[in-house]
Amino acid sequence: MRSRRVSRRLFELIVFGLTVLLGGCSSSGGAGGQGGSIASGGSVGSGSGGTATGGAPGSGGAVSSGGTTASGGIAGGAGAGGAAGIPGSGGRSSPEGGRGGSGMAGAAGGPPGGAGAGGAASACTRDLLKSTVDAYFKALAAHSAATLPLASNVKFTENGKLAKVGQDGLWKSAGAAKFTASAYDADGCNTATEAVVPDGTMDIPFALRLKLQKQQITEIETIAVHPGDYKVSGSSFASDTGAIIMSDTSVHWEDPVPAAQRNTAQELTAWMTKYFNLFPSGVCNTASSCKRLENGGGSFSCSAGASCSSGSGSGTPALKSHAVFGDPETGIGAGFDNFMGNCDMHFFKMYGGMVYAVHAILGACSSTGWD
Repeated sequence: MRSRRVSRRLFELIVFGLTVLLGGCSSSGGAGGQGGSIASGGSVGSGSGGTATGGAPGSGGAVSSGGTTASGGIAGGAGAGGAAGIPGSGGRSSPEGGRGGSGMAGAAGGPPGGAGAGGAASACTRDLLKSTVDAYFKALAAHSAATLPLASNVKFTENGKLAKVGQDGLWKSAGAAKFTASAYDADGCNTATEAVVPDGTMDIPFALRLKLQKQQITEIETIAVHPGDYKVSGSSFASDTGAIIMSDTSVHWEDPVPAAQRNTAQELTAWMTKYFNLFPSGVCNTASSCKRLENGGGSFSCSAGASCSSGSGSGTPALKSHAVFGDPETGIGAGFDNFMGNCDMHFFKMYGGMVYAVHAILGACSSTGWD
């Protein structure tokens, strides 16, 4: 009997040893522990530019008695904009099972998530507007609009006439701009620029308005003033491009206005709206040093021939404007209208509630093309 019990005990020890060595590979060794579940990646960043976190680590699977070695959790997928996942912990082991392997680290997230409606992908910023204006003048000098972010339905006018971007008008003959001063309206995604641009061998006054939607140009309005273009009651008025360029030495068009002296966009546009609605009785708050130039010519006092009414100009406006906006950072306001048979852009510099310069770019047209 003693010999039989020893033989049986020896057989059990051999079986137990084989079970440990095989790590529970045999079917009788008990089911293997489940590996860690797959860690999900971080969610995509929101339209407001929120950053998604990376995937949570996968945990190792627990190992049942005699089970196969549990694998570590699979790495968390990288969420867009997610941070790197924390390494997964190894699987628990029972006294008789194999130890779980450590889970792989979640992959690092990519760039911030794409914007939703109204998010960064369609945001209008000052930098975007500035780079678009710069790109426009480079393209104009190259006589090709191929590099511009044009919308499929873009509308382009020169002196009130519909034309083809990159092909018609000044696009055929323009040189590199010799002067530009621009207003940037990020709220409405508009720009206005007073410029001096060569047309062949002759420098001419030039006005540009751009409208962007979803970072594409949808509207382009230009006024290119050639000799004899600006007339009032049959009389022509000469341009002076040199005076436009020199004005910046005193006006400092694009210099930022100190924060304490800035007028709001609403104050800038209210001044322009009154100017157009009550002209010439809506010319208010002009500094004694304020000069008005028309295509660079004239150099009138801003209040010459004008007055300031206390009214707001409700009802039928004296001058019909179709685009009025302001740039509080630089104190530049811009308005586009038709003035006595001329396409007209008015450009002014305002801060501390006072107007320090008024420029007008005017060229003959029967309609602005935007009425």
